[in-house]
Amino acid sequence: MTYLESAAKFYSEVAETPDVGLCCVQSTPLQLPGLKIPLQMQEMNYGCGTTVHAAELSGAPTVLYVGVGGGLEALQFSYFSRRAGAVIAVDPVDEMRQAAARNLELAAEDNDWFETSFVELRQGDAFSLPVADASVDVVAQNCLFNIFEPEDLTRALQETYRVLKPGGRLVMSDPIATRAIPEHLQQDDRLRAMCLSGALTYEQYVQRIIKAGFGQVEVRTRRPYRLLDKENYSMDENLLLESLDTVSFKVDIADDGACVFTGKTAIYTGPHSYFDDQAGHILTLGVPVAVCDKTARNMAKSHPQQVVVTDSTWHYDGGGCC
Repeated sequence: MTYLESAAKFYSEVAETPDVGLCCVQSTPLQLPGLKIPLQMQEMNYGCGTTVHAAELSGAPTVLYVGVGGGLEALQFSYFSRRAGAVIAVDPVDEMRQAAARNLELAAEDNDWFETSFVELRQGDAFSLPVADASVDVVAQNCLFNIFEPEDLTRALQETYRVLKPGGRLVMSDPIATRAIPEHLQQDDRLRAMCLSGALTYEQYVQRIIKAGFGQVEVRTRRPYRLLDKENYSMDENLLLESLDTVSFKVDIADDGACVFTGKTAIYTGPHSYFDDQAGHILTLGVPVAVCDKTARNMAKSHPQQVVVTDSTWHYDGGGCC
């Protein structure tokens, strides 16, 4: 079997028999007023973070969710888009779609506001999404794309770019590696399916997103989630994996490169009340302003005596001046 066939077989098994805490940490489902999550759905929460960010979901967007899992995040997305077909959930594994359908039926019994028609389950995969060009507002995936080998990841990212409307958002949560994962682990298909051996480094991951055409990438959170110890995984030293939540926008890439926000700020410390870098950024004296990494780098280089640039916090939720 190819590694993708092995992954499909693996997830057909865990669709039939939920494996609590599979692949990543047991992340706590987003708590929302009036939302009740069935136990079976929560047990199938196969993700390392969350793709459901309320700030991204105003205006009842059409959401395409790739890799439905147990239906948890499809249900959460429908909380913000309460209309038939507002959430399209795609999965190539029959058993997983069937399990999600059962879980969504249970959710409809527990939640008066929810109707199963809000979520449309479709057969399909990340390389050929069953929706038209520029037809959805948000594409989301949780702990799926990290399974793909690098060139397949590029294919999947390009496909999300195709189906997003201009200005649309790709919301992802994936493991990343703090250094390159050894080859013998990358070749282990079961570990790859479990989200333990296919992760790229942060730099590689973000560059793949930009290569697909996304002009702005924002890091929502970056945190440790799993340690591969050297004894059990036959390595010379321990390897830390992290969970990375990002939102990437379908906007043009600027001539001087994409904007990547990681929580850096720029602070003007000079003799005047404000600072204008003549490139669209105005800083008030002493007030931190969120800037992308590119702008932070340019300001630190061109005005080192007047502008202090803070380190990445690995959290950004908008409000910057880039």
